[in-house]
Amino acid sequence: MKFHWFLPTNGGDGRHVVSGGHGVSHGAGGRPASVPYLGQIARSAEQLGFEAALTPTGAWCEDAWLSTAMLAPLSERLKFLVAFRPGMTSPTLAAQMAATFQNLSGGRLLLNVVTGGESHEQRAYGDFLDKDERYQRCDEFLEIVTRLWKGEQVTYTGKHLRVEEAQLQQLPDPIPEIYFGGSSPAAGDVAAKHADVYLTWGEPPAAVAKKIAWIRELAEKQGREIRFGIRMHTINRDTSEEAWAEADRLLEGIDDAEIRRVQEGLKKSESVGQQNMLALNNGSKDSLEVYPNLWAGVGLIRGGAGTALVGSHEEVADRVEEYAALGIEEFVLSAYPHLEGAYHFGEGVLPLLERRGLWTNPAPVVATSSVPFGGQRAAS
Repeated sequence: MKFHWFLPTNGGDGRHVVSGGHGVSHGAGGRPASVPYLGQIARSAEQLGFEAALTPTGAWCEDAWLSTAMLAPLSERLKFLVAFRPGMTSPTLAAQMAATFQNLSGGRLLLNVVTGGESHEQRAYGDFLDKDERYQRCDEFLEIVTRLWKGEQVTYTGKHLRVEEAQLQQLPDPIPEIYFGGSSPAAGDVAAKHADVYLTWGEPPAAVAKKIAWIRELAEKQGREIRFGIRMHTINRDTSEEAWAEADRLLEGIDDAEIRRVQEGLKKSESVGQQNMLALNNGSKDSLEVYPNLWAGVGLIRGGAGTALVGSHEEVADRVEEYAALGIEEFVLSAYPHLEGAYHFGEGVLPLLERRGLWTNPAPVVATSSVPFGGQRAAS
């Protein structure tokens, strides 16, 4: 399994849930999304054994390309799962940008393709296609981009995109992997054709199993195999009681008026996945444990991923193992705050999974000799 963390460029970070997403204006975190702070998170995630860090896209956050390009020199191994929206720029330029990032970062780019936000947000960027047309354009976009990455000269005329004799002079090495999510039929078709990893938000295991079977069948019809990942938050502590106390603290910090404001906005979402998240929390602070150790409280005021794994380190490791048994190989995680949360999971859960033979630390482990404080190392 692989584990990825999150860079909170969406309004910053803090000790409470930061609202926003899917067309809803964000709240402010107590820690601004500065390069020094995001760099702390990136370095910590790298040291703890996380593979990559997801950086979101949209009007609610800093630009993902620029943010991660500024952070790459602050780390050594960590990859960046850069969310981007096809259609906001030409496929040839996007292919070139990705190749540049990949080559200059030493192969540390992964791409999270987000077909589009809500229609009103897309229109603010000058994109007036409807949802189904955006998926059609995404299909064309990814075909052009992946062919360019292979070194082909591409002349292509589609319904939405057209290029003539396009070719890259510098090819990405290696070709970036494509992460793709979406719960609508149109999303499934595009994922089956182009995705290396299909991402789902943190729904209960039965719903996740159903989604995996759906995408796997579509991919088989395309003669392809796809890996699967899940995006969720984490609240893990030494004991279950401590973890649920932290969940309760987060819930107490969520204002009822803010819940009503955000929920009204999210109900207008065209995203099937977002509607699934709303169905889990029902806009209420009651009955938020929707499956053992799966808590839907984050989704009360945050668009997108709205569930968290809550429990002791052992309980969270058990849930991770349960999702892995369904076919989930990659976990894209986050917490509040993200810096401390990375240590809670990295030092609490990852060692348990390593002992169970389910995870291997991708970071080189350097052995050091301990010296008592104020003492001297013995002569050899």
